[in-house]
Amino acid sequence: MWPYPRILAHRGGGTLAPENTLAGFRAGLQHGYRAVEFDVMLTRDEVPILMHDPQRGRTLPGSGRIAETDWAELRELEAGAWRAPAFAGERICTLEQCLDFCLEQGIWMNVEIKPAAPEHARRTAELTAQAVARRFAGVTGAALPVLSSFSFEALLAAQETAPQLPRGFLVDVIPEDWQQRLAQLQAVALHTNHKHLTPALAASVKDAGVSLFCYTVNDTARAAEIRAWGVDAFCTDRIDLIAADAWAA
Repeated sequence: MWPYPRILAHRGGGTLAPENTLAGFRAGLQHGYRAVEFDVMLTRDEVPILMHDPQRGRTLPGSGRIAETDWAELRELEAGAWRAPAFAGERICTLEQCLDFCLEQGIWMNVEIKPAAPEHARRTAELTAQAVARRFAGVTGAALPVLSSFSFEALLAAQETAPQLPRGFLVDVIPEDWQQRLAQLQAVALHTNHKHLTPALAASVKDAGVSLFCYTVNDTARAAEIRAWGVDAFCTDRIDLIAADAWAA
């Protein structure tokens, strides 16, 4: 059911490198990871960039909303020193730069569409899906990235924009109408928070013939437990603790 890699580096390099940066992807590669999850958000001038937080202050210095700042300003900001001095000088990257790097290195991608606000959902999805579809024109099967999002509206827009790209419906807690929502999206998988997953919920998803992906699993015992429940794949921050091939068939 799940043809993609089973263990993904969360936001590129987990906790070992600044998230959603090329330095993060390099850290993942150093630990054997050729599968990543990352977030895509739009700047004010509609450049898709890798970013999780809608506000500056945690991974970027200063204050202000990402959606109210142009790429020309954001690209000059320090994006690595907050993690460790060794990453000083690292910058955030565009989705295009990320796609270049991942294609060059043979890295599979779970692309999370991360609208800075609900009103940005459709446009964020459209531009993200367009960029990914351009790079993967003519590609089919397991080599295609999966587009995921907490925003149902964003996934609908991605479906309309690039129906050939697989979609994962991302939720914190599995809702009662998850089957109807997956059917509407023609999604390939349900993505959910492992903390709220139970054996019964996992069984209901798997009994329906649906692939099940979890975030963010950082403990080997927990990884073994959810695997026994039928979970197909997960992302992790602890790329130093959990081997990329730990769930190899």
